[in-house]
Amino acid sequence: MGMPVVHSLRQQIREHIVEGIVSGRWQPGERIVERRIAAELDVSQTPVREALRELETLRLIESAPNKGVRVRALTAADLEEIYPVRAGLEQIAAELAAERLAGDVSALTPEVAALREADRLADAEAQVGHTVAFHHELVKASGNSVLLHTWESLGIEIWTALSIRWLGTRQQSYAEEHQELVDAFLRRDRRIGELVKEHVLNCAPRA
Repeated sequence: MGMPVVHSLRQQIREHIVEGIVSGRWQPGERIVERRIAAELDVSQTPVREALRELETLRLIESAPNKGVRVRALTAADLEEIYPVRAGLEQIAAELAAERLAGDVSALTPEVAALREADRLADAEAQVGHTVAFHHELVKASGNSVLLHTWESLGIEIWTALSIRWLGTRQQSYAEEHQELVDAFLRRDRRIGELVKEHVLNCAPRA
């Protein structure tokens, strides 16, 4: 979907592996066989290896000499660690984006509308997807490409999905709290950075 063609194959492979981990097809500690994935998807092993390397950078999998690649046995503490980092980045993003979003929140409002529908249907997948998309748009509005790249490299969507699957950190309603952030931008709330930071930290799983 709008991805550069060069990335699409590796991206598809990465998504296939992530889906397998999130859905529980590969359990924590279980080995992921590069050759088997390549055969399954009818691709060469090179893009599979690249996708696995990316997921290792995200600390989702780990590789050990002579033991191959395994799904990391993640704990609540592992999942928790990402939130203060993310909260700090989004606090800076909100402060940089404040003026722009005060004048035009059209990048955020479709995600809130979609969250309202997802809440109504109790659709967990859509709740995760649109929550992540909302925050992605917020960070993008900062106009700072380094900040955006750093945020994207955290793999927020994957961690959010895993938090929900493994720790049951799903909320009933997502639309309301995101609407509150939109309102805060519109009223030029001076505490916007702090509000966004608190909002992210409130989403963190509790060990």
